[in-house]
Amino acid sequence: MTSGVVFALLSLLAAGFSDVVFKKYCSKERSRGMYICGIGVIWTALQLTMFVVNDKPVVFNDATIFYGIGAGLAVTLSNILLLECLTHLDVSLGSTIYRLNTVGVVLLSFVFLGESLGWLKAAGILAGMIGVLILYQRSKNISIEEPANLARAFIVVALIAAIFRASYGVISKAGISEGAQPDTMMLIASISWIIGGLAYAALREKRVRFSIAKLRYSALSGVLIFMIVNFLIAALERGEASVLVPIANMSFVVALTISVLLRMENMTVRKLAAVGCAATSIFLLAQAG
Repeated sequence: MTSGVVFALLSLLAAGFSDVVFKKYCSKERSRGMYICGIGVIWTALQLTMFVVNDKPVVFNDATIFYGIGAGLAVTLSNILLLECLTHLDVSLGSTIYRLNTVGVVLLSFVFLGESLGWLKAAGILAGMIGVLILYQRSKNISIEEPANLARAFIVVALIAAIFRASYGVISKAGISEGAQPDTMMLIASISWIIGGLAYAALREKRVRFSIAKLRYSALSGVLIFMIVNFLIAALERGEASVLVPIANMSFVVALTISVLLRMENMTVRKLAAVGCAATSIFLLAQAG
């Protein structure tokens, strides 16, 4: 197993925990914008600490600024939209639709990064997509009395979030290929969360205030997001985006497992089949990498 795959699996693990924490936060009426802002503050502090610990300079060359801002916008928008979805959708539903960005990553990597499409890669992606489709189910949090178009609206929002998430992975890989400094790109991305979260809270939610609960959730999620993005960047430095990002996207398996253990959801045969598909996908993509 290559080092790139190992880092992608670590990103997968952190993302699974992150999805569950996101869902727990959204189980009550709280500001999504201030949550994103708080996460950004923690992530930025950790990112700056990495520069000090590793004795690395902060590099603001043209490629780093350009791709850092692009990646920051994409990952900020994707997670704000994901939070909106998880307010109304089950964690398994929201997480799995969000991971549909695998298709976008492969297509964008093929078109813009010139990465190849071999049979192992195609088979691995297909297995992962089958797992996502098997796990797909209607949200239990939307009652039958509510209009059907409300459920469809949040599913569409989840798909838009997936598109932004796919763009983030490909933009990050393109930046690395063009000479951008990965650590500074992630610093720009973390600052984007602070700005994006504050803007969303002020303009969309009309409330800018913190509470102890928000601070606790922000601290935990900030650490997890820091791990997700830095493990993924470490993976992308070592391999192809169209192999490694789909592996990281199998995090819905971790999210599902944790949700079942916390009794947020029940395990079913269908969900076990989805886990099997995910394991097959990871194995095939690891071989392709």
